[in-house]
Amino acid sequence: MKRRSLLSALFALPVVATSSGLLAATRSGADIEALRSRWRDFLPGDFTAPSADDELALDESQWRARLDDAQFDVLRDDGTERRFSSPLNDEQRDGIFACAGCDLPLFSSPMKYDSGTGWPSFFTTIPDAVQTKRDYKYGWTRVEYHCARCGGHQGHVFDDGPAPTGERWCNNGVALRFLPSA
Repeated sequence: MKRRSLLSALFALPVVATSSGLLAATRSGADIEALRSRWRDFLPGDFTAPSADDELALDESQWRARLDDAQFDVLRDDGTERRFSSPLNDEQRDGIFACAGCDLPLFSSPMKYDSGTGWPSFFTTIPDAVQTKRDYKYGWTRVEYHCARCGGHQGHVFDDGPAPTGERWCNNGVALRFLPSA
């Protein structure tokens, strides 16, 4: 059985049991913490993950040389890609979703789900991979998140996601690079 299938089954059990009222007292977040701590299991064998502690600070010309126009718009200018435009929206393989600007792992494949919104969505993140801040650009408050290593804009987090977290980390696909497991 693939790791993703096994983990999906393990995390579905408490959700199903909770919805029937049987195990409501055992839903403590331990399953999510276990998933968040095992993200390295999904790294490709030849990939060495950078640390969020190794800040990557480049000037605008260095970022423009490193990124294509769409990546620069999202990662450096807080843009948003068009809905349903990212092939990562349909990505189902085991692996890691890393920042397209600096390769910091942000999500593992078991954290991904289909939100129906048109952007890759996740219900949690790799520990210490992102930083959040309040976004007031559209007249209401949203929570924006950025890569903890390079500060690249990734997307927004909402409270309409699935159990067990209830969170939807809505990410621009162009801001990510998918690294399939070996």
